[in-house]
Amino acid sequence: MSTHHEERELTRNVQATLIPHGDPYTLDKGAKVTITHRLGGNFTVMTLNGMYRISAADADSLGEDDSQGPEEDCDNAGPADVDSIRDALRSVFDPEIPVNVVDLGLIYKINIDEEEGKRVANIDMTLTAPGCGMGPVIAEDCKGKVIKLSGIDEANVEIVWDPPWTQDLMSETGKMELGLI
Repeated sequence: MSTHHEERELTRNVQATLIPHGDPYTLDKGAKVTITHRLGGNFTVMTLNGMYRISAADADSLGEDDSQGPEEDCDNAGPADVDSIRDALRSVFDPEIPVNVVDLGLIYKINIDEEEGKRVANIDMTLTAPGCGMGPVIAEDCKGKVIKLSGIDEANVEIVWDPPWTQDLMSETGKMELGLI
């Protein structure tokens, strides 16, 4: 993760997501943005009009390398298990909080089930606040990371609210990253 702020000019129109509402928004070619975070391959940017998330797939619009980092070496790893799914989810971030969803304590349950001959990862996660419009975006990021793992045919991510999230659910690592301990 990088938090060094860099101003850039968009090289093309890009579909972004308005933070914290989660609404799609087109940022126009030539717009000036300031990259505030690089989180899990995605970018959090500020403009004069607000904060937005630009996905890793659109990194080129910022003049960045569009690769999302090294892919999982699935050939030698064998089929994914709960631990490898949890590790993959450590590369998913709420764009406003520079701590991954696992260390934030947002992942409540991970199961791998056999459904109609397919290995399906079923994940329950929560959000730090019920009104967070970024929930569907974060859930899709989780799904995208998990579906890339060896031996996972499908991934379902459900946002749940019970139990409600509190800072007590954060890992020690997450609390340290946020300066809470």
